[in-house]
Amino acid sequence: MAQSVLVVGAGITGLATAVALQRQGFEVRVLEARDDTSAGTGISIWPNALAALDELGLGDAVRSAGGRVTAGAVRWHDGAWLRRPQSERFIRALGEPLVVIRRADLTDILSGPLPPGTVEYGVGVRALAMTADGVRVTLSDGSTRDAAAVVGADGVDSVVSRHLNGPLARSYAGYTAWRGVAKHRIDPDMAGETMAAGREVGHVPMGSEHTYWFATERAPEGRTSPGGELAYLQRAFASWAEPIPALLAAADPAEVLRNDLYDRAPARCWARGPVVIAGDAAHPMRPHLGQGGCQGLEDAAVLGALAGRAPDLPTAFAQFTTLRRRRVQMIVRESQLIGRIVNLRPAVLSAAATRASVLVPESVLTRHLASIAARSAFTSAR
Repeated sequence: MAQSVLVVGAGITGLATAVALQRQGFEVRVLEARDDTSAGTGISIWPNALAALDELGLGDAVRSAGGRVTAGAVRWHDGAWLRRPQSERFIRALGEPLVVIRRADLTDILSGPLPPGTVEYGVGVRALAMTADGVRVTLSDGSTRDAAAVVGADGVDSVVSRHLNGPLARSYAGYTAWRGVAKHRIDPDMAGETMAAGREVGHVPMGSEHTYWFATERAPEGRTSPGGELAYLQRAFASWAEPIPALLAAADPAEVLRNDLYDRAPARCWARGPVVIAGDAAHPMRPHLGQGGCQGLEDAAVLGALAGRAPDLPTAFAQFTTLRRRRVQMIVRESQLIGRIVNLRPAVLSAAATRASVLVPESVLTRHLASIAARSAFTSAR
């Protein structure tokens, strides 16, 4: 009889982990506290994550459903180029283009291999307890479930992570982020970021007709824009070089998301016995390297491979921690550092640091990016 595993959380990491474990013969159920997980805009899937998806048999489906990006340009807000890498060098360093896809489409692809009923929505987890045979999970309605093991993929405020680590403090990073999709086509060579002192806007093609964009700026915690988030952004970035004003003019206000950004204390313990955490539950990170979801996909592929070959799941979970922790912690630290530089105070320091980045040779930056996001950067457990 197949061992049963409960995955807590039906986000990107949770669904990918369920697929990975199912492929290894485990009986998997996914519990999701939310009734609706459809919210989201776009997401960049870098070649390291595509390599992980290939191990799950889903890489080509993601490539087909998204737009392929072959540039990573950086400009100042007046349109002056700070960095304009050659697309051939970019692709050669990474192994292939990155893919930008709607989160809803990625979720559909990840859910596709799972049997109907695998994911249970509106089912929250309140507590976990070890038993002689594995783990007993207490649900939000007071009922319990037993399983051989539990994987916590339940995000930054993870119940499973708190079970392993106790309280995990969060602190506001000092700035907020908006995300959206515009029905507006940009030149593929413009894919990248436009910068100013204390502000940035990212923009990448998502297929032939749409562009995924994000923006960040310093703001008090918890603030909202009284006239609507999109209207605020259209005013705030009206003087910036195109395509920023055009993108914001073509965005749907109902699809614009705003989220304050936080740093959370690192999870000291990723696994204990038959319980393990992955994705944001283990290693939340700021968005500046585009690796949050990508590292969750790497986690899923590695966790599944180890579970399939280890003598038992506790051993696989301990091996997972050893294999993944060093790489992920480096990316967490670098994402945080970039965010701090972009948001230095006074703003003149942020501007000076951003402009100084042009002094770093292109070959050095490309080589470093490849160490994070190239296909070869993903270390398979097979």
